[in-house]
Amino acid sequence: MEAPKRKRGRKPKVPNAESVEFQFTNPGPSTATATAAANDVVSASAAELTEGSPSSPRRGRGRPRKIVKHVEKSPERRSSRFVESSNGDAKHVVVPDAPPSWESVARLVPSMDAVVKVFCVHTEPNFSLPWQRKRQYSSSSSGFIMGGRRVLTNAHSVEHHTQVKLKKRGSDTKYLATVLAIGTECDIAMLTVSDDEFWEGVKPVEFGDLPALQDAVTVVGYPIGGDTISVTSGVVSRMEILSYVHGSTELLGLQIDAAINSGNSGGPAINDKGKCVGIAFQSLKHEDVENIGYVIPTPVIMHFIQDYEKNGAYTGFPILGVEWQKMENPDLRMSMGMKPDQKGVRIRRIEPTAPESHVLKPSDVILSFDGVNIANDGTVPFRHGERIGFSYLVSQKYTGDTAVVKVHRNSKILEFSIKLATHKRLIPAHIKGRPPSYYIIGGFVFTAVSVLYLRSEYGKDYEFDAPVKLLDKHLHSMAQSVDEQLVVVAQVLVADINIGYEEIVNTQVLSFNGKPVKNLKGLAAMVESCDEEFLKFELEYQQIVVLQTKTAKAATLDILKTHCIPSAMSDDLKS
Repeated sequence: MEAPKRKRGRKPKVPNAESVEFQFTNPGPSTATATAAANDVVSASAAELTEGSPSSPRRGRGRPRKIVKHVEKSPERRSSRFVESSNGDAKHVVVPDAPPSWESVARLVPSMDAVVKVFCVHTEPNFSLPWQRKRQYSSSSSGFIMGGRRVLTNAHSVEHHTQVKLKKRGSDTKYLATVLAIGTECDIAMLTVSDDEFWEGVKPVEFGDLPALQDAVTVVGYPIGGDTISVTSGVVSRMEILSYVHGSTELLGLQIDAAINSGNSGGPAINDKGKCVGIAFQSLKHEDVENIGYVIPTPVIMHFIQDYEKNGAYTGFPILGVEWQKMENPDLRMSMGMKPDQKGVRIRRIEPTAPESHVLKPSDVILSFDGVNIANDGTVPFRHGERIGFSYLVSQKYTGDTAVVKVHRNSKILEFSIKLATHKRLIPAHIKGRPPSYYIIGGFVFTAVSVLYLRSEYGKDYEFDAPVKLLDKHLHSMAQSVDEQLVVVAQVLVADINIGYEEIVNTQVLSFNGKPVKNLKGLAAMVESCDEEFLKFELEYQQIVVLQTKTAKAATLDILKTHCIPSAMSDDLKS
C-alpha cells in the first residue's frame, strides 16, 4: 500500500523527553522570586504540557497551540518514545517510568524542620566616637536546633545584639531567644528559648562525622531572595586550615561548591544520612571564582559545645604562641645539627605572654606535638592521603590543657610539658562585646587600638589605608605583658587650649611626663593624679604635646558640654 503523501506545511515538532522542573507558589502580587521546600517542587514531562498528541491525524495550519495545565499534585513521571506501527506510520506513545525515590528527601525533612530563622537587632559601638553607639539595624540569618533545648548559629549573626528572635519553619510566631555563649574565634553562637511551645514537635539535629572529599552536602537556611526555607546542594571540595574572617583566626574548615549567600549564615550543612556535618558561615566573592562556600566542620562545633559544657562559658581555642619557619632546605637542617631522618620547624619568635616562653627558645626545632611528628613544611598526617597544618592538633586542645612538645636544641632532644593558653594580641581583633574605652583631657581623645577601631576609621580596606606604623604593630608586634595596649590620640576636639594641635590624629602615645604608657587605664590614672605644672605627652614621630595642667582640666568640662559627651572617661576606667 502506498504511503500517504505529506501535506505541505510546517513539519510537526517532536516534544523533548527530558523532564522540566517547575515551582508552584501560592498566588500573590509577586512570584518572581520564591524559594520552595523540597516537597513543593513538582516534576512534569514536557510532553504533558501539550494538549493532544502531536501525531493526531487532523491538524490546522501553522504551529499547534500549547495549553498549560495547572498541576494539583505530583504527576507520574513519564518518558516519550517513537515506535513504528505495522503500516509504517510513526506513532508517539507515552511510557510511564518507575516512580521516583524520595528516600533522600525523607531524610532531609526532619533536619529541615529543625532549621530556624534568626532575627536580630544589632546596636554596634561607635569606635570613632566611643562615648556613643551607632544607629541600630536588623538582620536575618539561619540557625538550627540541637539537643538540650539549644540553638546554634553564627557569632556574627548575633554580634552586638540587643534583641534576638527565632521563627520555626511553617510557624508564624517569633520567639524571644537568649544568647548563652558567643565563640568569636570559631564564629559560633549558642542560643536558647524559654518558651516551651518553641520546642514542641521538633526533632533536634544530630551531628555526623567529618565528611570525606566529594561527599554530598546540602546547605539548608533562609538566604536572601525569599522568605521560605532554601536548599542548595554540592560536594566537599577541600578540607584544610582556613582563615576565619570574623574571628581573625585559623581553624579547620570545609570548602563546598554549594551556594552560600547572605542569610545562609548559621544554617546546617547536612550529609546524605540526614546528619549535620557543619555550619555555613562564609563564602569567597571574587570575579575569578564561582560557588566557593565555607563550612565550619563538626570537630570545631563539638569543641565549642564541649568547652561551654565543661566551663559554663566559652573560653576559646588555645594556641602555641610561637612563630615558626619551614625547614625544607637541607643546608638549613644540616646547620642546625639535625640528622637526615629528623624533621620539624624552627622557632623564629615566642610571644612573651605565652606560657611556653619560659621553656622554649628561639632557634629550637619543634619535632613533634603530643607524639605526632611534624614535617619540614609544618604539616602532620590527617587522614588517608591527606596532610594538614600542625596547628590543627593545637586547636583540638582546650584552654588550660597540657601538651608534650619535643624539640631539638643544640643537637639534643628535649621534651617539655606545656600548658596551653589563648592568644594575647597587642591589637586585638575583638573586644568581646564590651564598649570601647576612651579618655578625654583638654580636647585630646585617647583610646586603645583594635581591629574594630581601624575598620571604623579606615573602612574594610584598613590594611591598605591605615598608617604604616599602626599596621606594622598590628602585623608584627607582640604584647610584652597581658595588660599592654596600643594607646593613640584618636582625634582632637578643637578648643582654645589645643590651638596648633588640631591635625594630630591616630598617633601613638609613647610616654607621659617621662613615664612610658603601658595601657589606657594607666595613662588616665597618671593624668588624673598629676600635680606638675604641665602635661607633657610624647608621641610617635618625635612629636610632643604640652598643656598646662590646671587649664587643661578646667577646659575639659566645657569641651564635654559642647560636644554632648556624658563623661571624660569610659566606665571601665573609673573603677
